[in-house]
Amino acid sequence: MQQEIKEKIKQKIEEVRPMLQRDGGDVELVEITEDGVVKVRLQGSCAHCSMSIMTLKLGIEGYLKKNIPEVKSVETV
Repeated sequence: MQQEIKEKIKQKIEEVRPMLQRDGGDVELVEITEDGVVKVRLQGSCAHCSMSIMTLKLGIEGYLKKNIPEVKSVETV
């Protein structure tokens, strides 16, 4: 994946981070694969919350895919 796209992904993750931190959670960018899969680690209250899948898919993945079409999915590690 192009370096420019990777930088956009990093920027968008930083934009999402404050929303998670307000609820005692956080997100760490772990890897961006060449085929457009963004791998993250949910931290704090997000790591153990029963709603974390919704946060991941509807929140983080939805935001990234809306802003960066090259993103195919977001997964936790």
